[in-house]
Amino acid sequence: MSGDEADRDRPTATPFLLALVIIVVVITAILVINRGEGDGDPQQIGRVVVAQNDALQRQDYQAFKANTCAAKQGTEKEVLDRQRDSVAKHGDRYVDGTGNIAVVGDTATATVKYHFGTADETDTQVSADMMFTREDGQWKVCSQGPA
Repeated sequence: MSGDEADRDRPTATPFLLALVIIVVVITAILVINRGEGDGDPQQIGRVVVAQNDALQRQDYQAFKANTCAAKQGTEKEVLDRQRDSVAKHGDRYVDGTGNIAVVGDTATATVKYHFGTADETDTQVSADMMFTREDGQWKVCSQGPA
């Protein structure tokens, strides 16, 4: 066997290095694109809707309070009893989206789409006009969603 034939049979790292370069370029592009979106009021309101709903689904009253305005926090027993009753009647509640967000100073309104049941069921979709308040620099849900 000559030296040239042995060199052709030896594995090379070139495909792996090329794949690594492609992955780095794709990740960098994603980061650059997402950096331009910012973290404005609409994004913060969308996140607080999901966080409050998640807290209810987990029956985590402390997390619920952290995402709910002081005027709508209720007592732990009231909130968790209402949540258990809703799950018994309709199933779990999922957030499908937040739209029509209108911010005026430290208050805002938005239409939130929910559905009940399993994550795949969307035929039980309901929309709710919700209110939000900025308290201590953070947006808080200040409406009771559908139960």
